[in-house]
Amino acid sequence: MSVIVNVAEGFMGLFDAGAETFVSWVTTIVPKVLLLLVFMNALIALIGQEKINKFAKFCSSNVILAYGVLPFLSAFMLGNPMALSMGKFLPERMKPSYYATSTYHCHTNSGLFPHINVGEIFIYLGIADGITTLGLSTTPLAVRYLLVGLVMNFFAGWITDFTTKMVMKQQNITLSNEFKPSVN
Repeated sequence: MSVIVNVAEGFMGLFDAGAETFVSWVTTIVPKVLLLLVFMNALIALIGQEKINKFAKFCSSNVILAYGVLPFLSAFMLGNPMALSMGKFLPERMKPSYYATSTYHCHTNSGLFPHINVGEIFIYLGIADGITTLGLSTTPLAVRYLLVGLVMNFFAGWITDFTTKMVMKQQNITLSNEFKPSVN
């Protein structure tokens, strides 16, 4: 009988833990994401939709800008998960690749810029624990993590771009290479 009670309590404990997590999200991450959305839309309104579209068109003209510069700037300025939203300004064919690279930037840049992805800092600190145990600075590791990330994140976008084109060809999907401005 006690086994059944323990299983039932454990089962309900799972929902209690889920409820606690949900409440913590409602009081922490949800307001932050909403405020970031408001901030991003206000910034776009202040800068002007046309200028943002011009910048995105400029970035979409070159894979280094589209999968290197734009995701890095988006991650640095907006953090995770808002950095992903900048992909809305790119042509449809580039969105999967932008998503791939900007997602990675939200991880590999957190050593030097912990504001990008606060949750990721625990992973980075776990990696850096051996260095801090030796009494050494973690900054060289963070710089290396960032530099390797810049290169590898770019390749993630570029390879995703290549595979997206293959799938589009296989599925007989054609998208115009023409830039179509995003509308709010």
